[in-house]
Order: sequence, then C-alpha cells, then structure tokens
Amino acid sequence: MTRTKRSHLKNTLKESFRMAVDALRDNKLRSILTLLGIAIGVFSVIGVMTAIRTMESSITSGLNVFGTNTFMIQKYPMIQIGHRDAKYRNRKDITYDQFVQLKEKAILPALVTVAQGTGGITIKYKDERTKGIYVAGGAVGALRTYNNFISDGRELNQQDVDNYRRVVILGMDAVDQLFPFDDPLGKTIYIEGVGFTVIGILERMGEMFGQSQDNFVLIPITNYLQRFSDRDTSLQITVEASSVELYDKTMDEAIGIIRAIRKVPPGAENDFEVSSNAELIETFSSFTAGVKLFALAVSVIALVVAGIGIMNIMLVSVTERIKEIGIRKAIGATRRDILTQFLAEAVFLSEFGGIVGVLLGLAGGNLVAMLLNVPAKIPVDWAIIGLVVCSVIGIGFGIYPAYKAAKLDPIESLHYE
Repeated sequence: MTRTKRSHLKNTLKESFRMAVDALRDNKLRSILTLLGIAIGVFSVIGVMTAIRTMESSITSGLNVFGTNTFMIQKYPMIQIGHRDAKYRNRKDITYDQFVQLKEKAILPALVTVAQGTGGITIKYKDERTKGIYVAGGAVGALRTYNNFISDGRELNQQDVDNYRRVVILGMDAVDQLFPFDDPLGKTIYIEGVGFTVIGILERMGEMFGQSQDNFVLIPITNYLQRFSDRDTSLQITVEASSVELYDKTMDEAIGIIRAIRKVPPGAENDFEVSSNAELIETFSSFTAGVKLFALAVSVIALVVAGIGIMNIMLVSVTERIKEIGIRKAIGATRRDILTQFLAEAVFLSEFGGIVGVLLGLAGGNLVAMLLNVPAKIPVDWAIIGLVVCSVIGIGFGIYPAYKAAKLDPIESLHYE
C-alpha cells in the first residue's frame, strides 16, 4: 500500500469516526437504545466470565480444602446439589472402628486421621458465649482435614484420644469471641456444660466465598462421639500419601481396605465417597461449563438483536444522508470510500457498545469477588474476544447499509428531497 493510499484510508477512518460521534450526539435516544443490546450482550459474557474466573482461581489456589496429597473417604459426596439422595442416606455410617482398622492395615499412607463436626452447640467462657461456632472431633493429625495449622500451643496426641481427655483447640473465631483480651492457653471453656482445657490455637484462615474458615473448635474424636453420638456421626476419614508419586497407589490401597472392612461385594460400586482437591475442581468446572454455555447463548441472542438494531440505524442514517452521499460522490468520493465510511461507522457504533459492556462486565465480576471476599480475576482474553465479536457484528450487520449507500447514483442523490 502506497503512502498516498494509507493517508487516504487514515483520513476516511478519521472522518468515519467523527461522523459516528456526530450520529450518537444527534440521535442520542436512538443510539443509546441500539447500543444497549451490544452492551448487554457483552456485559453478560464478561460479567459471568469474570465471576467464574475469580471463583476458579480461588478453587485452584485457595480452595484446596484438604492438605497436600490428601483425599477423604466419607458417606456423602463432598458436593451435592439439592436434597440428599436416598442412595446416600441408606448407606452405612463410616464408624470409628472402621477408621481404626484402616489405620492399622494401610501401609502406604503417611497419615490416616478422622474428623466430624456439628453445630448448634453452646460454648462458654465465664460470661462470654460463642455464635456460629461448631464443634469438631478429630484424631491425631485431624487438622489436615481442615488444612489448618497450630499457631500456639500443641496439637492433639494419641493419649488425648485414647484417654478421652477433655482438651480443645480453638479456631480464631472462638478466640475472638471468648478471649478478646486474654491468652486462651490453659484456660477452661465449657462445651454443653462440660469443661475443656485449651491446649492450642489455630492460625487465622480468613473467609472463603463469604464463609469463615476459623469458626470451629477441635476436641478428641472419642470425646466427641461420647458426648454427641445422638447427632450425625458418620465420620470423614482423611488419608495423606507420602508423595505425589504414591498418591494413586495410596488411594487404591485405602479404597481396597475400606471395601473389605465394609464387606462390599466384588464388582459392586463403593458404598462410600472418595473426595480430593482434583475432584472438587473437576466438579466445579463441570458446573461452571454449563453456566458459561448459558451465558454465551444469552449473549449471542442479545448481540444478534443488537446487530439488527445497528443495521436499522445505519439504514435510517443512509436515508437521512442521501444528499450528503451525492455531494461526496460529485466531488470525487469513490464507491469504496462511501462503503468504508459507513462500514467503519457501523463498527465504531458497535465498539462503543462493546466497550461499555466490557466495563460493566468487569465491574459486575469484581462486585461478585468483593461480596465473596476473594481476589478478582479479570478475563482479559474474554474482554478481547468480546470487542472482536463487536467488530464482527458491526461489519456483518453494517455491510448491507454500507453497500446500499455506496450504490447510490450521485445525480439522483443530489436531487433527493
């Protein structure tokens, strides 16, 4: 392309942009209604993708609810939508005895532990009472189930479990509520009227998806089962492999042993669930895939409707500017110049709506991140895709009005009233 042609194209695009701005200014209501469809379509995609990317990022980095190289064996699936299926309710509970047998027979795991929790329990210290704190029972290493660590004091040991010791480890929510000004270690708190000595304090984990990760206290599993056996006591067994390489073998061994303990017939499906970080991420991804497809379908419909609106406004614009087109052709403008002018104008109009949609979508996605108290993740790729699609919409639906304008006869256009 020669310098003269490049300069001519540059001037044509600059003039088209100016005309597009003038069209928006002169026909504000009509333009706003036309661009609203584009903005809504792009907003729905960018907003949903921003929210989903934010949650997916949280899952892969912060929603590792188990420790490294760990998986959980339990009665119910970790993620269930709707009511619990009878298939799961009718399963036998996972008992403490089954946990003990698995721990004794398994060779590969670096750790086998167990935990269970319940809410609605009164915890007191002097005149202070907790709100929203649940009591968890655990064996040695149970903090791996919660992916948490001791910040002060000590963890539960085997003597605590075997001897039903009344000791407790506090999450930071319980510390904040019961000991706003005191050091909790060595103090006695009362759980359902029974005294427990504080032996440890957990690191503060903060919130995830608007839910606190610090809202529990941990007591020995034997004490828990003794005092809260009237509640749902099917236990959650956590198994940790000694390395990434042995993870699959450790899982196979644990599944085989627990099947034998629970007398599951050969060939029958497991009457328990095995959950891991990878499974949670996969389950969430399959759920979000449906949401993405739905958002895409809605966006396509909105963009097509918006494209029809752009075609309509461009046809009206051509009709209103027939004499202007005739004058331009009379002083030397070619068909290509007129085609480029109106096509570029359609693209500019479409991009204006797209930019508004992207900004609103990012704002909406960041609002979701703020409400869930997680770091926002901006989907730059989808923002670019959104703007490219807007250009395609502008070209696709602007080509006919531009072609119609380019085809006008200059003599007839000059006589048009």
